[in-house]
Amino acid sequence: MRQLPGKDNDVMTTDAALEKLLRAYGDYYNIERVNPAPPFAAEAVFHSHEEQYFLVRAARIAEAESHEYVFFAKETEVNAERLRQLDAAAWEAGSGRITPHKDHRNSDIALIVLAERIAPDAAALIPKLRRYRSYFFGFQGWTHYLLFAAELAGETPRFLCNWQGRRLRRLIESNLK
Repeated sequence: MRQLPGKDNDVMTTDAALEKLLRAYGDYYNIERVNPAPPFAAEAVFHSHEEQYFLVRAARIAEAESHEYVFFAKETEVNAERLRQLDAAAWEAGSGRITPHKDHRNSDIALIVLAERIAPDAAALIPKLRRYRSYFFGFQGWTHYLLFAAELAGETPRFLCNWQGRRLRRLIESNLK
């Protein structure tokens, strides 16, 4: 556990980090804490539907739907085996909710792991965990997988992510530093 700068008795725990992130996500996402998917502490869901029309709504030119499913996991220590389990569970839970159709643009699945310690084998595995799915050659949308892990123990937190997860870096770092 690490000390927050300028405070002697406050300790950043995975619970405190989760609460900070859920507050940040809460403005735009629907947060579920009561019955999240089994290995997760919480999840956030975002849905967007856009329409373009000409003069009247009945004359639609285009529609697009976007969805995002974010799963939060709290762990004391994450090793490669546990990371693979969380990875598989997040992908399965998120992809099970996706229904591709002609107006579906994208559905992104994100896993955010908050851990006291991340084992070296798990740290080496994080950039390699990549998933992508396209539906009907991309005409019915696609799914990207974002993975971000924060190690909270130590003087300064350590942040690791896969290629798509780098989009989360600014949000998470600004909320946890």
